[in-house]
Amino acid sequence: MPGKWLHKMTWEEFEEEFVGKSGGEFSEESGEKIREDSGGESEDKPTKKLEDESGRKPQGPVIILPIGSTEQHGAHLPLGTDTMVAIALAEEASEKTGAVIAPPLWFGWSPHHMVLPGTITVRPEVLAELVYDVIESLAKHGCTKFILLNGHRIVNISWLQIACEKAKRLLGVEAVIFDPAYMSKEIVDRLGFGPLGHAEEIESSHMWYCYPDLYYADRAKDYVPQPHDLYSVDPRYQGDTLCYVPSTVRGMSKAVEVGKGTTGRPSMASKEKGKLYHEHLVDRLVQVVNQLRSRYGRT
Repeated sequence: MPGKWLHKMTWEEFEEEFVGKSGGEFSEESGEKIREDSGGESEDKPTKKLEDESGRKPQGPVIILPIGSTEQHGAHLPLGTDTMVAIALAEEASEKTGAVIAPPLWFGWSPHHMVLPGTITVRPEVLAELVYDVIESLAKHGCTKFILLNGHRIVNISWLQIACEKAKRLLGVEAVIFDPAYMSKEIVDRLGFGPLGHAEEIESSHMWYCYPDLYYADRAKDYVPQPHDLYSVDPRYQGDTLCYVPSTVRGMSKAVEVGKGTTGRPSMASKEKGKLYHEHLVDRLVQVVNQLRSRYGRT
């Protein structure tokens, strides 16, 4: 595993490298940050960061939290595709920036993919609370900058927004969402990719490049659904559009019948295009890490 993974560090290594840079003190009993102006009492409000001797306000590391899903991805891709591509992006960005990768969340909101076996779906309200708890735990150890890297494109965004807003409001941290579907709008047309779907040529090309041993090109089945007026899940769509709402098990029946769970054209996937797509996303992720550091303190 390349990159700087949180779960591969001992607590002493994490403390030595990061906690000492973050400033602040914590209550031994509750683990809550003690506010400088609270008389030693912890409060459920944004914490006031303590300054070091130079008057600066040190910050903890940038934390990248890969979030995906475990769900069917047609006959040619593994169930863990969304989480695996998030991990691949996080590892390369960590190698380039030193950002710390938190253990990935392998589950997402996938009720429509229950149409095929192996899929695990978790209620969005549970997922939002789980991600908030991860952020809160690390915030208590001085981490203040978080990137939620969403491999389960588009679908996870709504509950991730809820988790981010709550963390920013209650913990005083900075949290942003990185979604490949939005962060690749500049390159997907140049690469000749069709509309965003599920296990289509975009995801297939990315997985082919990142995990060639887990990509089964001979099993890929195309299924291109009829377009709907005023509706598209693809962020590239230029016309008026309704907000995305996940399909249902019943609504996915045609995709299963024709494409074995695919929507799109995985038969047009290209390992070379997957490389260019991946490199573009890594560059954008590195930019986000550096932006957080320049705006909120560098570590």
